Amino acid sequence: MLHLVQLPRVKMRKLMILFALGAGLTNAAGAEFKGPVVRITDGDTLTLRVDGKDVPVHLDGIDAPELDQPYGKSARRSLRELCRGKEASVVERGKDDAGRALGAVRCGDIDVNAEQVRRGFAWVHLRYLPLGSPLYEFEANARLRGVGLWRAAEPVPPWEWRGRAQKAAKP
Repeated sequence: MLHLVQLPRVKMRKLMILFALGAGLTNAAGAEFKGPVVRITDGDTLTLRVDGKDVPVHLDGIDAPELDQPYGKSARRSLRELCRGKEASVVERGKDDAGRALGAVRCGDIDVNAEQVRRGFAWVHLRYLPLGSPLYEFEANARLRGVGLWRAAEPVPPWEWRGRAQKAAKP
């Protein structure tokens, strides 16, 4: 017969709550969904139609130039080439500050997050991507080859561009 260790009631309750929270997190992150791509917003955001609803998805771990930034429209064009009108699959890794799904996106056989970096149309977002990701090497190769935004003499990362825009907007 199996004997369970008797824990005080308070500890057992805390363990059960932690287990429930952990189970909820594993279900939320890592969820997979598929659907046709119905909109390309910019170089790192697209929208899928899933079960009749539009689901915006931000490509996890990368940051493409803003549309009003140099190479912003080129980055959007690149994402359109990869995904427009295609079936996409997403492995969701959480939500961003805007409530969009953060995910690894595949359009057909293509890892879209990686391809945008390979083509030189997105930075690896150091804050959100673990060390050891192959995306770092893809970015280094794009820089060395001078492709996409790496043609510019001094490309400005989008997070800095947004920061400058916010400062300029303040009275």
